[in-house]
Amino acid sequence: MTSRLLSIAAVLVGLVIGIGGYTFVYAKGYSYLTNDPAACANCHIMRDHFRAWTRSSHHAVAVCNDCHTPPGLIPKYMTKAQNGFWHSFYFTTGRYPDPLRITSRNHDVAERTCRKCHTELTGSIDPAHADDGRGGLSCTRCHNEVGHLE
Repeated sequence: MTSRLLSIAAVLVGLVIGIGGYTFVYAKGYSYLTNDPAACANCHIMRDHFRAWTRSSHHAVAVCNDCHTPPGLIPKYMTKAQNGFWHSFYFTTGRYPDPLRITSRNHDVAERTCRKCHTELTGSIDPAHADDGRGGLSCTRCHNEVGHLE
């Protein structure tokens, strides 16, 4: 390798270490690897959601990851990585919707969680709504503030 390529490589490694260090220390990026719901409140825009969760009925039985990440180690951390990247991007650039809106992918994760935890209930309700003309039953259509009661 030429000295120019080595210099470029050294700058790139320095940038990765610097940005990574900033993200994982100053911006508390390490906290997103845990199950601690307080990590979600690191961003000011999420503080109201966190505060609302502390007053909800689900506070005693579920943390953020229980509802907002799929089961399994790899799917969970893939979702956290994808969401973390986009959250960081939008919050850093200030280009996030206000009020925040859940993506369809994340909505599907939460919907599957509702159905998993409340299988007995959803199993008896689903057949009654199979032909409702609204695309089937969605837990969050009626219970959209359950986890984040305002």
